[in-house]
Amino acid sequence: METRAEHAAKMIDYCNRGEELAETIKNRGPLRFDEGGGLAGDILEAYSTHGFYIFEGVIEPTELQELRTGVNDLLSRAPVGPKAEHDAAGRPAFGRDLAIDPFLFIKPLSDPWGGTSLLAGRHQTQMEQPAADADAPEYVVHLISGICQAIPSGLRLYGHPQLLGVAAALNGADFVPYNDVIFVKQPGLGGAVSWHQDGATHWESPDWDDSIHGFNFQVQLHQTTSANALWVMPGTHKSGRINVTDLVYDNEGDERLPGAVPLVCAAGDVTIVNRQLLHGSFVNSSPDPRLSITFGFHRRSSVLGVEGKLQYKADTPDRADVYDEEWIFIRSALIAAAIDARSQHFLGEPRFRYAPFVGLEHAYRYNDDTYERVIRDYNTRDIFI
Repeated sequence: METRAEHAAKMIDYCNRGEELAETIKNRGPLRFDEGGGLAGDILEAYSTHGFYIFEGVIEPTELQELRTGVNDLLSRAPVGPKAEHDAAGRPAFGRDLAIDPFLFIKPLSDPWGGTSLLAGRHQTQMEQPAADADAPEYVVHLISGICQAIPSGLRLYGHPQLLGVAAALNGADFVPYNDVIFVKQPGLGGAVSWHQDGATHWESPDWDDSIHGFNFQVQLHQTTSANALWVMPGTHKSGRINVTDLVYDNEGDERLPGAVPLVCAAGDVTIVNRQLLHGSFVNSSPDPRLSITFGFHRRSSVLGVEGKLQYKADTPDRADVYDEEWIFIRSALIAAAIDARSQHFLGEPRFRYAPFVGLEHAYRYNDDTYERVIRDYNTRDIFI
């Protein structure tokens, strides 16, 4: 088995080629809207063509620091390992009273989903899993779920008016939520997410198009490098379901697939990735951390009356729920509460008007009652397609 250092050395040439290809695409820039509230035409065209875009400098420094502080505090309150009751300081670990365990642990430098039937079997092949350094812990946090109930800055981020404006521009004013997690890529320890397409439901639908499974944002809390970034295969959101096993086989068994680009970002940048785009990330054998707050949105027509086929938690079985109007309304109420939480904190910032809750704002003011009624355990009603 190769070592962490050997894996890092093997990635150098591939990272260089990916960065060169990304430079030719130049799929990045400030987040801009047109006079009608839609995405600026050049951004929309670039996103439609390539299936991703990097919005530069969206998160202002003050908010970025609040998010970092909140996430770092949350990590310090994580249990010492899977199912443990206490954190490293001996305190009761965060989230033991929540319906869904917020922390997903993995072995260092592992690929927990690749080549398994988990997550509807969408991770068809497994990334390389080098040996961690001798002083590595037995387990590391891979994902944190339910950030909107875990830290106030996470809830406020969910109500960000520009990001919600993108959701409305792409998925309609009555857009609905997907889920949210934090990907934790600790330096020299972080795990892989093997090549996959997120969608699991609509591939055979007569109404299929290249955006039917929605999109994800990733808010970057640190500068990301090609060695720890999310990688994407431009344009593959238009290709239908892809046989990743064949792609890796044709590449002599090497998961460093040609034609992919890394989403290299500055802290505060936000990526948007079509959920049908082929994407993944390698183990983080580099010395640099990546913390990515990830949340997504769907078209209402893609989920209403649909049976969900996907669950992200590796330690719980896939579930099937028919997403009716009640389910969607209850889960979408989190957006209304997040908008109000943000407006209370960032005074003077324009407030996003979320169409399904216009006229209902008074019922979703952010306060202790709303936390218990709307926010607590909201992720038991995430919408997975």
